[in-house]
Amino acid sequence: MKKKQAKILGCPVNLLDFESAYELTCGNIQENCGMQIVTINPEMTETAKKNNEFYQVINNADLVIPDGVGIKLALKIKGITQQNIPGVEFSKKLIEFCAQNGYSVALLGAKEEILQKAKENLTKEFENLNICYARNGYFNSDEEAQIKTDMQASNPSLALIALGAPKQELLISKFKKDMPSTVFIGVGGSFDVWSGVVQRAPEIYQKLGLEWLYRTVQEPKRFKRIFPALPMFLIRVIIESVFQKKG
Repeated sequence: MKKKQAKILGCPVNLLDFESAYELTCGNIQENCGMQIVTINPEMTETAKKNNEFYQVINNADLVIPDGVGIKLALKIKGITQQNIPGVEFSKKLIEFCAQNGYSVALLGAKEEILQKAKENLTKEFENLNICYARNGYFNSDEEAQIKTDMQASNPSLALIALGAPKQELLISKFKKDMPSTVFIGVGGSFDVWSGVVQRAPEIYQKLGLEWLYRTVQEPKRFKRIFPALPMFLIRVIIESVFQKKG
């Protein structure tokens, strides 16, 4: 499947709907063909501007899906209508696929109690789910090599890394070199949702693209992360689009 692509402030975004991204990823799992999936949002494009290593990882990823209304709006400014693909929803659908088809899953990230509760809830929800490796996200650089060795020995078909960006993407780029048959995806705070500690927004908020607003109301500390970051991000996208049209 040829993947169409657009650039947002220098970062690639693949232009495909949820189902197409899902089918592509499931195909790679079935064929033991590893890949790195990035679920990109405005904050990540801002980080990539300051962190060249992270920028290179995004540009070399096998699939970059638009996660969040900010990227959707940025593409709209460029005249592109694109479906939002929430990473938490997309990755859970992949877990379901693995459970139904006998593929193993690895979980890395979050606090130990969050990790264990997420693992417990997922195994209850999906019969026959094989979580072959689970480790919390609290480790130092000296422990990283052992974690990679242990995960490599467990040989997961799908590895969900919840360390937050850019740490999770940078770690995946290192691990995938020695785990060529594993599909990796950075899932941010998804373990918090699966553990039940954090609730996703009601469906009406999701459909209207206002999940960010619901979460900000629930977690006011997120306000500083979104404002003025999101408006400034969109202004930069508008400026970029104007110069591209002139060029």
